[in-house]
Amino acid sequence: MPGIDACLEEAMSLPGARGAAIVDWTSGLALGTAGQSPNGDHEATAAETAELARAAAEYTAFAPEPPDRSALPGAPGRTAGDRSGGPGGGTQGADAGTRAGASDDGEGQGGKGPPVQDLIVTTRTGYHILSFVETTFDSSVFLHLWMDRDTGNLALARLRLGRLAERLVLG
Repeated sequence: MPGIDACLEEAMSLPGARGAAIVDWTSGLALGTAGQSPNGDHEATAAETAELARAAAEYTAFAPEPPDRSALPGAPGRTAGDRSGGPGGGTQGADAGTRAGASDDGEGQGGKGPPVQDLIVTTRTGYHILSFVETTFDSSVFLHLWMDRDTGNLALARLRLGRLAERLVLG
């Protein structure tokens, strides 16, 4: 399980990597940086990417509430005349307060961590991948990788960054 420095070093070893950072999206502070920054200032980049991460994690347009599965036609326990969970209905499912990506079956995020797995921003010259880190405590951390568009492999980077986020040990 890598710490911050080892994680950034591994991220920078990806083809096309230009810069990497671990950022707290609540405060906008960089917990660690490596390589270059798109605007020449790692702290400014951390603050700007934190705004994007915060929007994706908090706005329901990006991470909507999961649907109440019991309200779907043919769902167990629902009869043909029962319309209470449908549009305009007065009841909400037991998981109405949980965010997207959460599940009550013990798999996935189980309501912990951010509702978004990762974000990809494509520019004319590069890619920015923000991969959210799920931890046992209330985490608001993500990995940011900036890659050159001509030499980087977006699919490989996304997979590797996701694995890094899973293994990252903060502290």
